[in-house]
Amino acid sequence: MIDEAKITPSAIFRFLWPCLAWVVLLAILTFAISAISPAMSRIATDTLIKLIMVTGLYIFIGNSGILSFGHGAFLIVSAYTSAWLTIPPMMKKVILPNLPQFLQLVDAAPYVGIVGGILLAALVALLIGIPLVRLSGIAASIGTFAFFIVVSVIYNNWTGWTKGTASLVGLPVYVGPKIALCAASVSLLVAWLFQTSRYGLLLRATREDLVAARASGIRAERLRLVAFVLSAAVAALGGILWGHSNGALSTANNVYLNLQFTIIAMLVVGGVRSLSGVVVGTLTLSIIGEIFRRLEIGVDIFGLNIILPGGSREVLLGLCMLLALILRPDGLTRGLELSWPRRSANRHKLPQENPMELHS
Repeated sequence: MIDEAKITPSAIFRFLWPCLAWVVLLAILTFAISAISPAMSRIATDTLIKLIMVTGLYIFIGNSGILSFGHGAFLIVSAYTSAWLTIPPMMKKVILPNLPQFLQLVDAAPYVGIVGGILLAALVALLIGIPLVRLSGIAASIGTFAFFIVVSVIYNNWTGWTKGTASLVGLPVYVGPKIALCAASVSLLVAWLFQTSRYGLLLRATREDLVAARASGIRAERLRLVAFVLSAAVAALGGILWGHSNGALSTANNVYLNLQFTIIAMLVVGGVRSLSGVVVGTLTLSIIGEIFRRLEIGVDIFGLNIILPGGSREVLLGLCMLLALILRPDGLTRGLELSWPRRSANRHKLPQENPMELHS
């Protein structure tokens, strides 16, 4: 937090440094990778969208210490809401004839779909969060997973509105690397401001010692609810962009269940307790996943064609998560953030100080 008596541009920059440093790095990587080919541009966009989802998950899990398996539900709710608002009316009459008349006539701009999807996801999070935030530990995790299953089943069988397990097509495709990068930057900034705010600090106190925090007068349930709603809103943004990046939605073949466990794995591998872990985990598993995907297609190495069996990527990603939990339980970043670069006060004692050292 910044001392209000010492608010200067330099102080603000130092305060935002851990977040800004990652945003700059992501911008460099995005433009460099996107310039290679359209296929690489697509990979960069997909990675940034997953980063938004992981950031949303981190806002709740990282600050409260409660593992949530229910954020996939917010991805579903927000993505389909945006689809109802933005698919052209003529197409909605053909593919969704049972949709209410007022929704069939709506032809909203993309930003209206984004706002509508986020608001509905946040409202759902508020309603379901009131009872869920009273739970802790494994009971809370099971409760969030049960919530996801309920939403998934409803959307699977709500054929008049969602096409059920069939693909809902016709979503305007407007998401590219630049839009995904802007959205990811905003998401990281929101997460950083929350974790450094009074609410974030108090919520992390309940994470470390719930009994002591309550004895100090901290209202854990209220703080958890705030984080849960904000987390759902950020994750919902990722769900909306994911739909408008692919141009279609489907709840078949456990698409959202697999996506949910992928973003959880990214958060766990990177480190649950730091925003740096969000970026590191997402980039690491995205790179590893792309390598395995290429190996499933087939790669020639020194004249030897290497092809992995189908499904190897999911198995190997699971092994990576298992190894991370065994070798680095705190994640690759160990819950640390980037510090402000500074010179050593004594060059004889610290002749080669790392300008990007990490601190708690």
